[in-house]
Amino acid sequence: MTQAQSILVVEDEGDIRDLIILHLKRDGYAVDSAADGEEGMKKLSSMKYDLIVLDWMLPGMSGLEIVKTLRATGMNLPTPVLMVTARVEATDIVRGLEAGADDYVTKPFELPVLLARVRALLRRISKPAAPEGDSGLIQCGNLVVNPESYDVRCNGESIQLTLSEYKLLLTLVQNRGRVLTRDQLIDNVQGQGVTVVDRAIDTHIFGLRKKLGSCADLVETVRGVGYRVKTEI
Repeated sequence: MTQAQSILVVEDEGDIRDLIILHLKRDGYAVDSAADGEEGMKKLSSMKYDLIVLDWMLPGMSGLEIVKTLRATGMNLPTPVLMVTARVEATDIVRGLEAGADDYVTKPFELPVLLARVRALLRRISKPAAPEGDSGLIQCGNLVVNPESYDVRCNGESIQLTLSEYKLLLTLVQNRGRVLTRDQLIDNVQGQGVTVVDRAIDTHIFGLRKKLGSCADLVETVRGVGYRVKTEI
C-alpha cells in the first residue's frame, strides 16, 4: 500500500487551519499542523514532510523567517513551500518567492485553487528520476526540450531560439509549475555573452512566445511577479 504524502500546515487562524486540514485529508494526504512559527519550526526540525503550507503572518516567528531559515540551513530540503498570505502586493509576493517559497496563494483563497497548487507542487517532487540511458528530454504537452542538444520542438517542428530565449525556456520548464520572479530568471539566464536586465526578461518572453507558436500558452504570466510554465496541459 502506497504511503500518503505528508503535509505540514502552519497557520495561526484556527478556522482556516481546520478548513485546510479537512480538505487535504479528504484528498488523501497525511496532515500535521502547527499554530505558530515556533511550533512549526520544532516540527520541521524533527520530521521530514513532502510539502509545507505556510502562512506568512504568524505570531512570533513569521512564515517569511521560517522559509529563509529552511533554505539557509538546508533543513527539510527539497521540500516545497506553498506560502499562504494576506499580503497581496506584488513586492511582498516577490519577497516570499525570493526567500525560498515555491508558490503562493493569497487570502481570501478559493479551496480548489489551494488544492490545485498543492497537487502541482507534489507532482514536481514525485516525478521519478530518469532511468540510466534516458535521453534527458523535458516534455511539457507538445513542447519538447533537449538540454543536451539545445533542441526545442513544438508538435515535432524545430524552433530556432536565441541563447537568451533558450536559457529562459529551459529554466522555466525545469521549474515547471513554480513561479519564477524576473530576478530569479535573470540569475539563471545571465551568463557568458548574455546580458539581461530586469524588464528585458519581458521582451525575451514576448519573443519566446512568438516563436513557440501553438505551444506559447504553456508560458503563463503571473502579473506583477514573474512567469511559470503550466503544470496542467
